[in-house]
Amino acid sequence: MKRISPLLSITLAVSLLTGCTAVDKQQRSSIFEPDNRSWPISAELASQFKDVWINYDSTVTGQPAKLHGLWLPADAKQPGWSGAAQAPLLLFLHGAHWNVTASSERIQHMQKLGFSVLAIDYRGFGKSTPGLPSETMAYEDTRAAWNWLGAQHPGQPRYIFGHSLGGAMAIELASKVSDEAGTIVECTFSSIADVFAATSEWGWLPMDALMTQPFASVDKVARVGAPLLVVHGTKDTRVPFPLGQKLYAAAVQPKTFVQIDGGTHEGTNALADAQYKIALRQLFSSGQATQR
Repeated sequence: MKRISPLLSITLAVSLLTGCTAVDKQQRSSIFEPDNRSWPISAELASQFKDVWINYDSTVTGQPAKLHGLWLPADAKQPGWSGAAQAPLLLFLHGAHWNVTASSERIQHMQKLGFSVLAIDYRGFGKSTPGLPSETMAYEDTRAAWNWLGAQHPGQPRYIFGHSLGGAMAIELASKVSDEAGTIVECTFSSIADVFAATSEWGWLPMDALMTQPFASVDKVARVGAPLLVVHGTKDTRVPFPLGQKLYAAAVQPKTFVQIDGGTHEGTNALADAQYKIALRQLFSSGQATQR
């Protein structure tokens, strides 16, 4: 996700001082910042992936929902680290602002680690159903994608990956399902309020009560029953390194924390190749889901 925007900072501060409660729309816009642009190099790479469409009826909006996704199957020449005959599956959840095509390099990197990857756009992003996203809508989208992936590839181990804001969605999903083999979060946070406190000039204000989109992963992560891998770069200025540490501290075993020295918010994934390979083999060596 991007640094907490000045507009959100002002909105929250004014709301706190005046008692205003009509901040939900502004928070959703400032936190998700949906934008359908992507870099040409990312779009070109994404064009080589397969388009996937997931349709379901939303209980949040009461309307039909359509999600667009990108599918990148595992390379047969690069066997998965799990040693399974069929490659493990990975549900890839991107962060704020950019649509799924902007994550194509990161998607490809996870595929090269041995996964078959399904990456989705939440409603409000890319070619998915238009509209202003919300926390509850995004959670519903990730659950729908998770169920679709399991139905399309029964019997294969499924993992969850989330970058930045997508990490909060990954924690939420992992805390609610019991059939994930493991969860990986990269450069993600403990809560939106903590990001605000760490990055905003108004961070000294008590914002928890005003958050309509709290993304409070720190309160959910202890309910993740399968192995958890937390990866964070020390030079991340958008989601400061201590927030990844805080999230990890609240998690239960089995868990692993990987510190990427010099890793930035967008650059940690590319720097973490060797550490990812080691951590995946150590933490997820069985390739089997931990049932709760």
